[in-house]
Amino acid sequence: MAKPVEQIAALTIGTVESVSPAEIRVLLEPNAPQTTALNTGVPTGFPRINGYVLIPNETGAVVGLVVWLGVERSPFPKRTGLKDFGLVDLPFPARKISLTPLGTLLAAKRSGDSERAYRLERGVSAFPSVGDVVQLPTAEQLRCIIEASSEEDRRVKIGTSPLAANAAVTVDPDKIFGRHLAVLGNTGSGKSCSVAGIIRWSLEQAREAKSDKARPNARFIILDPNGEYSSAFEDYKDVRIFQVSPKSGDVLPVLLPAWMWNSQEWGAFAHAAPAVQRPLLLQALRDLRSGAHLSEPMERQVSRLIRSYKVVLLARIGRGVSGYQGFPENKNCGNQLRNLATDSLSHAEKTQGELSNALEVLATAAGALATRRHWQTATSEGYNDFNETELRDVIARIDDVVLRLPQGPSEEVFSEDAPVEFDVATLPDQLDLIASEAPGGQTAQFLATLTMRIRMMLADKRLGPVVDSKENNISFHEWLDSYIGKDQAETGELAILDLSLIPSDVLHMVIAVIARVIFEATQRYRKVNDKELPTVLVLEEAHAFVKRGTNEESDSPTPAQMCRQTFERIAREGRKFGLGLVLSSQRPSELSSTVLAQCNTFLLHRIVNDRDQELVGKLVPDALGGLLKELPSLPSRQAILLGWAATVPTLVEITELPEKQRPHSADPKFWDVWTGKEQRYINWAEIVEDWTGTKRDTIA
Repeated sequence: MAKPVEQIAALTIGTVESVSPAEIRVLLEPNAPQTTALNTGVPTGFPRINGYVLIPNETGAVVGLVVWLGVERSPFPKRTGLKDFGLVDLPFPARKISLTPLGTLLAAKRSGDSERAYRLERGVSAFPSVGDVVQLPTAEQLRCIIEASSEEDRRVKIGTSPLAANAAVTVDPDKIFGRHLAVLGNTGSGKSCSVAGIIRWSLEQAREAKSDKARPNARFIILDPNGEYSSAFEDYKDVRIFQVSPKSGDVLPVLLPAWMWNSQEWGAFAHAAPAVQRPLLLQALRDLRSGAHLSEPMERQVSRLIRSYKVVLLARIGRGVSGYQGFPENKNCGNQLRNLATDSLSHAEKTQGELSNALEVLATAAGALATRRHWQTATSEGYNDFNETELRDVIARIDDVVLRLPQGPSEEVFSEDAPVEFDVATLPDQLDLIASEAPGGQTAQFLATLTMRIRMMLADKRLGPVVDSKENNISFHEWLDSYIGKDQAETGELAILDLSLIPSDVLHMVIAVIARVIFEATQRYRKVNDKELPTVLVLEEAHAFVKRGTNEESDSPTPAQMCRQTFERIAREGRKFGLGLVLSSQRPSELSSTVLAQCNTFLLHRIVNDRDQELVGKLVPDALGGLLKELPSLPSRQAILLGWAATVPTLVEITELPEKQRPHSADPKFWDVWTGKEQRYINWAEIVEDWTGTKRDTIA
């Protein structure tokens, strides 16, 4: 058995040549392993890019990540214990490696055999000095570098590390979901399988950790614009799948009633101009949410009419005698009293009880006063001057009518943003009604384009069933139960929203509304219960919906801007309310910088585009930039895990999912179809029927 000193000597592979906070240069010894090290307990590849070495010091051992290796011409190295002084000093091809310091490996106190001998701490408290020995880590040390040291960080296994003797790579769901996760990589690199796997493995481990092995109280909502995930969780009981016009009885229809939209979303969808259209749109939404009807109740008509007459008469009294004496004010005042008498008598016939009697008294008083002051000749007519006492008597009769009108909260006023149900089909007509009552004659013209857009949306056979379904009415409470989940995940832990058939021109708005409602639901839950509700929102193809843009506020944002702003708010504030965000994207350079900055964990698959590589390089400290140089050459299923959920940046080979558990994002099989190994039969008539909606109408 080798002595400890001999074991240490056997692991030595070189010495430190230069030191800086970002880089440590190491000169390898001539007898250091060329390809495979056999002295670490198990065969280990060395030297390898993204491999690990140790530099012992007084605090433990600095862990270095290999980011460069090469050969430099230098004097022949003097080997310890050997007489090389007589050799001719010619240029010698010395092997060197460059390291990035990751942390410090410390000895851990063990109370049993199951405890780990080492633990890794982030940061370097004592940097090595020139000439310090550099060693290979043993198999146990390597496992302690890669594998998490705390029990919490070992909750969910997502794969193994091919550069660390296939040590298990595990994560803590609290960290990976609680502070947002970004899965980035080119098409075909394995992003969708990684997302599906992390969700599946997290739920499986949560079930195992429960004492009764029952369903975990979890909530995952997957926004799937390409329809990839519908079949990935078929083995899960009670998984809720939503599609537009579903063909299977097990699939629920996507419903997003337009009355759930807030005023900003309505304004963005209808492109409401801020000057005229937006204020009238807000008023219409307030009216409809508060229970307004196009056929205005008679009592409301009386109230509006009588109060306006009172305002006119008080204005005349406020102007003094010039308001009701002298031509033409006396004539105008008399005509107004005549009109008041006529309107009051007309409404008295349409109402009942005390209100009708009060209107008749008012009509008599106003009519009698006008008659007393009226004069007429063969060629002209007019009114004599009125006095304030007579006008105040008429106002007193108006007050009597007001007292007979329904009082109290018969017309509760709701905010234009409150998710209160109303008939969306009446919104264009309500806008027309408001325009007809507005002063001036041009308001209706300004609203023509606004009402046309809303009517087109409701008439669209693709979108109408989603935003204003007549066949599937759903309350707000039922929507939250279906899409976020019932108490204790009674209806399942997963909700998959297949949005592939949503029209592209409104897809941004649909996703923005769903995300905003989920965020506000968790917000309200915290307000009511004083605890957060852990929920995970997954967005595929995030670069298309959270597109990088300016941070300038707009009076009339577009649906794309509204979608970006919604997810930026979730990224900034979601953690406080238990809402985690998982973004999957193949173009990180097109993603919102605000959202990326709030993601604390990254799973980076193969990235080839230089702009994407440049942006991803800015996500990690400068000292770790070399780690990402391997991104363009990563094979499928391999990725680099870094950030809050990883103790150190790690190359991980994601656990492979069975074929039936993978999202449908595989490459198309051109050759098999061309050569007849797989058949593709075409029936364009059936596709046209489904596309245009005629098939559905025929069945109905």
